[in-house]
Amino acid sequence: MKVLSGMRPTGKLHLGHYFGVIKNWVELQEKHETFYMIADWHALTTAYKNTEQIKENIEQVMIDWIALGLDPNKSTLFIQSEVKEELELFLIFSMITPKSWLEWNPTYKDMKLNLLRISDLELSFKGGLRDLVKEFLAKVPYKIVDFEAFEEVILDTLSDSFIRAVFEGLLEPEILNRLNVSKRDFYDTDTYGFLGYPVLQAVDILIYKAEAVPVGEDQLPHIELSREIARRFNQLYGEVFPEPKALLTETPRLLGTDGRKMSKSYNNAIFFADGKEEVRQKVMKFFTDPQKLRKGDPGRPHICPVFFYHRLFTNSEKTQQIEVDCMSGTLGCVDCKKIMFESLESFLEPIREKRLEVEKSIKDIKEVFMEGSQRARQIARQTLEEVKEKMKL
Repeated sequence: MKVLSGMRPTGKLHLGHYFGVIKNWVELQEKHETFYMIADWHALTTAYKNTEQIKENIEQVMIDWIALGLDPNKSTLFIQSEVKEELELFLIFSMITPKSWLEWNPTYKDMKLNLLRISDLELSFKGGLRDLVKEFLAKVPYKIVDFEAFEEVILDTLSDSFIRAVFEGLLEPEILNRLNVSKRDFYDTDTYGFLGYPVLQAVDILIYKAEAVPVGEDQLPHIELSREIARRFNQLYGEVFPEPKALLTETPRLLGTDGRKMSKSYNNAIFFADGKEEVRQKVMKFFTDPQKLRKGDPGRPHICPVFFYHRLFTNSEKTQQIEVDCMSGTLGCVDCKKIMFESLESFLEPIREKRLEVEKSIKDIKEVFMEGSQRARQIARQTLEEVKEKMKL
């Protein structure tokens, strides 16, 4: 089975990337024909103002991918922007993709609301309008086939209008002051590229005729959109594209040092490029059970991020003992972190050594990705020729 996935180059990879994505990719390359792409054009979606780091970030991703086990002899590893045919198919797909498909994509809206930190504002507007919308729909002089769906469409439309009005200064300015966002922030994310990036994602998948894409549940709408675009093209012009399926992957939600999801933007991540002492310092700062203030206090390991790491990196017998000792209060948080650090370091050390070795051969690694890009481009070129033939272009 042909499998494709990709990653935006945002810099050095951390533990969350490995357990969320890379570990699964390494396993897939043993069983399938796999294509893994550094999606540098997608990086422009939100980083178009700060492009100076993209080249360096691509190199860091290359290094981490190889160090973490992606094998160019088993997978096609390539860079999105080296396959110029993607842009031509992106233009074609843009012409046949209804705008409503993009606007109704829940991931698009969620990303925008999260970037602007206005999710709560949208929920507030919806909550205040729901009763009024129900009253309005009760008076509509037509039969409503799906009342709840129609209600959500109206609520979405109205809340979008209210949010736009806030940023246009049509409502009290105190709202923006509380949110600490501006009109510029709103329009910086209101671009054609941000709206249309799922079409480019569809190109990423379909131009290589991938049959499956490994994703988490939150990415399912993107795969469905790719299937819709494939169906629409095939119906309009003739069969070219297979409809890709989602390979749902269950991945642990790796916690960062502050107890939130591990993320570079939260400054709570442990990177594979971190040195041993740097990792030690980060581990010793880890958030723990807030009710366990000192040794002797009984702990709650099931809510403690440090214990979560024990379950990943410490052997099961020792982990069971740590759980008992934590709950009884005989194990303090400082000692618990020291044990966790040793377990984590036993996992990180060989990867760190491999990473340093790979980093010394960066010229060779770049060549590997260029060769992979050429293989990918050859496939893309053949697909584009089929597309043009079907469209009589």
